[in-house]
Amino acid sequence: MRSVLERMSRARGQPMHLMEPQAARAAYEASAEVLEVPRRALARVEDLQVPARDGTPLPARLYQPEGSHGVLLYFHGGGFTIGSVATHDILCRELAALGQCAVVSVGYRLAPEHRFPVAVDDSWDALHWLAGARGALGLGETAPLAVGGDSAGGTLATVAALHARDEGIPLALQLLFYPGTAARQDSASHRRYHHGLVLEQAHIEYFFGHYIDLGERDDWRFSPLNAPDVDNVAPAWIGLAECDPLFDEGIAWGDTLRAAGVPVALEVWRGVTHEFIKMGRVLPESRQAHAAAGQALAEAFRSP
Repeated sequence: MRSVLERMSRARGQPMHLMEPQAARAAYEASAEVLEVPRRALARVEDLQVPARDGTPLPARLYQPEGSHGVLLYFHGGGFTIGSVATHDILCRELAALGQCAVVSVGYRLAPEHRFPVAVDDSWDALHWLAGARGALGLGETAPLAVGGDSAGGTLATVAALHARDEGIPLALQLLFYPGTAARQDSASHRRYHHGLVLEQAHIEYFFGHYIDLGERDDWRFSPLNAPDVDNVAPAWIGLAECDPLFDEGIAWGDTLRAAGVPVALEVWRGVTHEFIKMGRVLPESRQAHAAAGQALAEAFRSP
């Protein structure tokens, strides 16, 4: 991990938080696969469009291996401002293959063009659509569903899971890589890992400044820890990086769910940073996290 950080520092150009959002997206997309595992071939990879509530077609991609069981709806990370279906293509292929399930990755609309709560609404619209479209997509009318995401995508997945509970859509799992769950970025892990470890405080302020007004940050759809209750929400698998500002938020979400009687499996990979799940070419911990997440999906989809 130290070697990766040193190489990133040598290669670094203009800091992302000083870029215009369009330039930041292009820079992230250009570097997204540099440290990834090779792209895995699957039996089916198909681009889709998902209708949002205002009629906007959202880009999506369906991944399906042979003999799949269940469907994971995945939301990419990127601080609600960068990231896309393309930047998380390799990760979604790994989750599909290792989880032996179909994965639908959705490109929700990004800030600052679309501020809070558009991303939340898009993610819920995508889950509602997928619940009704499973049969037409050839995935099985009653195939079990799960939601998942990394970082900001993990936030959206937790909120979608709560919406699903309220609307009576059963979910087998919420699969979360280092989700953001708190209204304030003032925890011990934020203070300890705020600089020099991939996700910096300046990045967080940049992303959130584009996405949401300060006065809205206590809304539980931005801060799931503020949800009125989490009773009977879907079981969770949470994968965290030790050296990550969001570490304490992931722990807090797991603790909140457990206190409400929700089954939680939480795994921590030591010595790695935010974004480590996209560094499988150089970090064995990344490949271990892929395998653990895949196993969690397979077990959730095969449970009675």
